[in-house]
Amino acid sequence: MAERDGPPEAAGGQRFVPRTRVMEPDDLRRATWRMAHEILERNRGAQGLVLVGLQKGGVWVAEQLVGVVREVSGADVPCGTLDVAFYRDDIGLRPVLTEEATDIPVDLTGRTVVLVDDVLYTGRTVRAALNALADHGRARAVQLAVVVDRGHRELPIRPDFVGKNLPTRSDELVEVSPTGVVIGDLAEPG
Repeated sequence: MAERDGPPEAAGGQRFVPRTRVMEPDDLRRATWRMAHEILERNRGAQGLVLVGLQKGGVWVAEQLVGVVREVSGADVPCGTLDVAFYRDDIGLRPVLTEEATDIPVDLTGRTVVLVDDVLYTGRTVRAALNALADHGRARAVQLAVVVDRGHRELPIRPDFVGKNLPTRSDELVEVSPTGVVIGDLAEPG
């Protein structure tokens, strides 16, 4: 899924044109495995953890991380989904995407929440996610895991767990899916 913090003109019917593949499926599996181990190490196990995938791109990543955590630690870590469309600070500047399901299976109060997304760009989606999380309890701590950190931050937000640091130009897009990570451009329809 291409990141939601891309340039506003990305919503005008343009299409993503892949240019360079930077990660293959095996690279993603290794990155997910490493990130899951780092999450367990930093938190001294899985006790009190909740992983929350940001709609849409972070959901499948969170599910993959939970699978590895279960395989490594034997613990069943709750996994939720979070839609931040109506918490964004750019409503009116870009179209609001169709609302996706938010499903947080446990009260977050006193737990360590690992927000999971596919791409970190400006940081505005994460800011919105932090606001949205507050509606589900007061977490003890919130950590951030992303598959790709592409830079260009507009807010002081930094990931705790990163699959790949990938410097990009601001006019490029990054697409992350189970089939890999691709850098591309926008093209007019047709």
